[in-house]
Amino acid sequence: MAEKKLNTVRINAGDWRSRLLKFPDATGLRPTPERVRQTVFNWLGQDLTGMNCLDLFAGTGVMGFEALSRGAVSATLVEKAAPAYKALLENKSLLKAEHAHIVHQDALQFLSANMQSSNPQKFHLIFLDPPYHQQWLPKVLPQLATHLHQEGWVYAEAEYGLETMPELMHDWQLIKQSKAGNVFYHLLKSKNV
Repeated sequence: MAEKKLNTVRINAGDWRSRLLKFPDATGLRPTPERVRQTVFNWLGQDLTGMNCLDLFAGTGVMGFEALSRGAVSATLVEKAAPAYKALLENKSLLKAEHAHIVHQDALQFLSANMQSSNPQKFHLIFLDPPYHQQWLPKVLPQLATHLHQEGWVYAEAEYGLETMPELMHDWQLIKQSKAGNVFYHLLKSKNV
């Protein structure tokens, strides 16, 4: 039986510019498009030196690895699906990404465990790109402010614009937003941090 070919996505900039990340075929697993990533990192100022990042539904891991490539001091990539988790470990090894922390766990369990730890980690930047059509944002977004550094940002991707859900945005300030194809993407700051 022939080995299944993996998909690839390219890192845009930084130390690992043009390096390819491999990821498996899986329902709902879709890398953030290159054009969207370029815009997001332009919004963030390109250089992420000194930032601790969380890629909460890591999937391909491209946002977390891209953050490390651009100078982030650490990136925690959380992924529940075993095939994607395995690919994240392989990409970490391939890039020799010693500051990437790959976690095989459900996003809500990770957030709960982080808050219950004796030294909960605060993140400067949280990437939030959950599977579409599963109502993850209403479950996760209300919990993120407690995980954010005082000057922290949340990047949220969805199949809809967040401005259409005022009940979800009650605690968040929408800093920037855009749309590419069917992808709505947003940069948020907490009103409560």
